[in-house]
Amino acid sequence: MSTDATYFADMEAKIPHGKTRTRFAPSPTGYMHVGNLRTALYTWLIARNQKGTFILRIEDTDQGRLVEGAVDVIYRTMTECGLSHDEGPDVGGPVAPYIQSERRDTYGKYAHLLVEKGCAYYCFCEKTESQEDSGDFSRGEDPCRSLTAEEVQAKLNAGLPYVIRQKIPREGSTTFHDAIFGDITVENSELEDQILLKSDGLPTYNFANVIDDHLMGITHVVRGSEYLSSAPKYDLLYRSFGWEIPTYVHCSPVMRDQHNKMSKRYGDPSYEDLKAQGFLTEAILNYVALLGWSPRGEQAEQEIFSLQELAEAFDIGGISKSPAIFDIGKLTHFNALYLRAMTPEAFHAVAEPYIRQAVKNPALDTKEIAALLQARCERLTEIPEKIGFFETLPAYEKDLFTNKKSKTNDEVSKAMLEAAIPALESLPGWTQDSIHDCLIGLAEKLAVKNAALMWPVRIAAAGCAVTPGGAVEICRILGREETLRRLRLGLEKL
Repeated sequence: MSTDATYFADMEAKIPHGKTRTRFAPSPTGYMHVGNLRTALYTWLIARNQKGTFILRIEDTDQGRLVEGAVDVIYRTMTECGLSHDEGPDVGGPVAPYIQSERRDTYGKYAHLLVEKGCAYYCFCEKTESQEDSGDFSRGEDPCRSLTAEEVQAKLNAGLPYVIRQKIPREGSTTFHDAIFGDITVENSELEDQILLKSDGLPTYNFANVIDDHLMGITHVVRGSEYLSSAPKYDLLYRSFGWEIPTYVHCSPVMRDQHNKMSKRYGDPSYEDLKAQGFLTEAILNYVALLGWSPRGEQAEQEIFSLQELAEAFDIGGISKSPAIFDIGKLTHFNALYLRAMTPEAFHAVAEPYIRQAVKNPALDTKEIAALLQARCERLTEIPEKIGFFETLPAYEKDLFTNKKSKTNDEVSKAMLEAAIPALESLPGWTQDSIHDCLIGLAEKLAVKNAALMWPVRIAAAGCAVTPGGAVEICRILGREETLRRLRLGLEKL
């Protein structure tokens, strides 16, 4: 089966050169786990830091694992995270198509070219589909490796199904270079003749990504360190074609703990899970960037980075060889810092849906409630449980009125409410300042510390020992009528 040299020359002519080109190439298998998001982020950051091109490629050749709607998850996540791509299935580009299943004919041509070069061979042995997908065959000598050209042609003429396997040299070793791990040498005898083209005509992952990375001009390949064992076979493929080898950047895994990698199977969160748990996208990205990378130089001690700041600071040399442990507590800390740094308007925008989960009454101002929450909230999902008392006064026991620090008990609290109710009733206006001045003045008149008055008023108004905001803010938001109704109920308890 002779190949067309013109075709390959035309493909080479399309390859962009002259600047950094990186790619994020996810498989559409359902969700974006933290490791995937980190790969996407690092790949984007390398391109942006070096004023290069960032490409989105969809690797869908493993048809058995495809999940409906998964491509939409990829697009949505990338958009939400601000990881804009310069080339991809939806925006096109000079080396389209960017979906592997649409490049099917390309892989076949390059696989047959390798056969012609003597670097691959037809294998007619019966293998299971799962073996073909993984390339996990016995390392024993494959009988098809030594078939003569005539024997191969006879089998092809007979229509026998075949796969194409890489012909790994039996002698010597292969040394490849990784930007994180340095030079790694592997004896060729330890490498198996991996499948390149399956019997259905689709490539294996290990073959397709090499072909696509070359034809798309990829200069830096970012992937998990679990692919280090495949890297020598990738190197041999590049050398077989006479192609320049890209810079490999193998990132160590993100771990749940010292011994276990993060896995959806064990309930570890995906990006969408973290969003649903009340984390901001910006905080997630900032934390994920530091899972295995540290800034250097003047920014060595800096933790909080905007996406643009990350792009300016990111360098491959800051990536660690050591696995990174995902710490939900640390992410929560980051999230709290981000929430508190937001403008009041921006915080209200993200908090309002959570406020309205608990506070349905349209008369209650969500902006005023948000102002109470911003400094007291670590995750957005905490909001409903903190403010449910605004909607409905919860059942509570009168022992809440007793507080040692405020020097209150049932008797003191009863006296305070008996004085506060008429004082608040007589206010000409119901503003923050008027309520504050009324209660502070009343405490002075009663010759008690402010806390002795504010504690029972807040308990009666909220029915909770812990609230965002104090008595004045809570009374202001509840309004005069509802506040006085609740204070009278509290007095009845006493």
